[in-house]
Amino acid sequence: MKRHARYLPITKNDAWLVPYNQEITRRFLHVHNMIFEIENLYGSLYDFAGNHLFLGLNYDKEAQGWFYREWAPAAKALFLIGDFNEWNRVSHPLKRRKDGIWEIFLDDKTYSEKFTHESKFKVLVHSQAGELERIPPYIRRVIQDETTKDFSAQLWNPKQVFDWEGDEANQSKILDEVKDNLLIYECHVGMAQEKEGIGTYLEFAENILPRIKDLGYNAIQMMAIHEHPYYGSFGYHVSSFFAPSSRFGTPEDLKLLIKKAHELGIAVIMDIVHSHAVKNIYEGLNFFDGTEYQYFHAGGKGNHDGWDSKLFDYGKKEVLQFLLSNVRYWLEEFRFDGFRFDGVTSMLYHHHGLGTSFVNLSQYFDMSVDTDALTYLQLANALIHSLDERYISIAEDMSGMPGTCRPILEGGLGFDYRLGMGIPDYWIKLLKEYPDETWNIHDMWHVLTNRRFNEKTIAYSESHDQALVGDKTIAFWLMDKEMYYSMSKDIPNLAVDRGIALHKLIRLFTMSLGGDAYLNFMGNEFGHPEWIDFPREGNGWSYKYARRQWSLVDNKLLRYEYLKQFDKAIIKLATDYQLLKNIPSRNPARQLNMDEVNKIVIFERAELIFVFNFHTTHSIPDYKFWVPQAGKYEIVLNSDDEQFGGFNRIKPEVEYFTLPEATESGTENFLQIYIPNRVVLVFKRVG
Repeated sequence: MKRHARYLPITKNDAWLVPYNQEITRRFLHVHNMIFEIENLYGSLYDFAGNHLFLGLNYDKEAQGWFYREWAPAAKALFLIGDFNEWNRVSHPLKRRKDGIWEIFLDDKTYSEKFTHESKFKVLVHSQAGELERIPPYIRRVIQDETTKDFSAQLWNPKQVFDWEGDEANQSKILDEVKDNLLIYECHVGMAQEKEGIGTYLEFAENILPRIKDLGYNAIQMMAIHEHPYYGSFGYHVSSFFAPSSRFGTPEDLKLLIKKAHELGIAVIMDIVHSHAVKNIYEGLNFFDGTEYQYFHAGGKGNHDGWDSKLFDYGKKEVLQFLLSNVRYWLEEFRFDGFRFDGVTSMLYHHHGLGTSFVNLSQYFDMSVDTDALTYLQLANALIHSLDERYISIAEDMSGMPGTCRPILEGGLGFDYRLGMGIPDYWIKLLKEYPDETWNIHDMWHVLTNRRFNEKTIAYSESHDQALVGDKTIAFWLMDKEMYYSMSKDIPNLAVDRGIALHKLIRLFTMSLGGDAYLNFMGNEFGHPEWIDFPREGNGWSYKYARRQWSLVDNKLLRYEYLKQFDKAIIKLATDYQLLKNIPSRNPARQLNMDEVNKIVIFERAELIFVFNFHTTHSIPDYKFWVPQAGKYEIVLNSDDEQFGGFNRIKPEVEYFTLPEATESGTENFLQIYIPNRVVLVFKRVG
């Protein structure tokens, strides 16, 4: 790293950032110095992120036994308890080492038949908080007793090591292929099946991965993988960061899912939750050594009132090691292809983004920014890309922090993508508050194309956030109760016709204009009805709304099939024409025509011409517009096609030739087409 550059690249490339160059440089030097210190003390950032191989439960081949080590600096005593010692609370004390580390060794000679695969255990911690049975923070397997609902750690050491044969080549090929064409299918294993219950990793691998492959998506983003005590938290109240949720199956089951995804050409991205942790004491990290400030900030600073959770102290070396080791662990042990970092906005600011509108650049560089959290994210991205520069790193940030998706060497945070969180908010606001005829196409264009220069954005019209109770999916906003009675193909219904037409337009408009990658939440591609509501006391602990009704889209008599086929078609369009590849993020699309009267938007991207008609009634014959190149054009996608639930108002065999016309600028080329209302046509020049 160049320590004395006057201006870092992100400042050079954006004149608006010049007044903040001093702070940008300070951040750059801070993380540089952190890495320098880590390398001096530990050899490398990679080795620093190897604490899971020392703390927690690890087998030592040379010593022939199990070491259990724990960092608990304020604890008075620790005892290992479990079925191996009949839960004796005093027989197996840990010895205190330096730096607040406690340790016990269970040798094979004594415990080979007592401390075995699937043995249950906990650690009894004596502290100022009392004597509490706790789950070890670095443990890799946690299970819940179905009767008592009590959680226990579990020794996980199956005789047969998981067979990853062939996966390395498959994974490498996938990482190359998704680099410039990332198409993400966001999913939740537990609610992915149609049954009223919790789905498993194996059921997902068998039943859902083939569906995703058929749709054409090349990546899945898996939610709720960390162990979490409350299923209804959607995986956000994490208790055990190194343990994949046992309610979905075993670690080997998860590995099989990932291996099969790789075999199908699908990358697997994990939703990693390092922004906060569950407040629970018995299952989680809270008060582990008897203090509130071991892993988290003390006092009110350690609480996220909006999420009812605890906030990490990213300024502590041990917390950095815990979180960075977690990053390394998931990549190496389970072969995930990257991460979507949850709650980045909450991490970056002391106010967590609550009640804050980011309206000027000074807000990104003032005292409200949590420098420790910012540095952690830089270190995490440095670690991820040191393992493989092709690994995917996504920031869930709604604030728009400059440099989020620029390399650390340029003064950025090092993410590859940010989620375009303003896009779904915009669509929902339009659908809730404005009649179709009042939609402003210039506002639509601005929202979809307004993003930071040279920083990649993942566009999406809706994710799991819009599907959860308290909100509605786009399909539900559009069609509401009509989805219960009028989705049959032989039942005419104007509300459903409108809903299907706009659902298609919104999705392709988002994909083609909104960014450099695309995301969809499972089931939303076919307009899954209703919301997601996990079992809770308020609904009688029902799973009715915590599942996906695939039978709806599989039923050829229902209109859900139309939306699925259109989604499949736009994913194929993006893949076949490399729609999202190598397009500068500032202006990925070239605007050709904006017609407010007729609600028509025409633009070029990836040498395709997109013609959107958002008007409620205006279907226009012989609509003339300028195109950059003369020649013959053909339609490669027509949302009015019958297979997509359209009305076949466009004849597919029609050929389109440009017409020269004299203008003030010289001779220009124009196309004339018939463009029906609420339809999008995509043209390709063929001669």
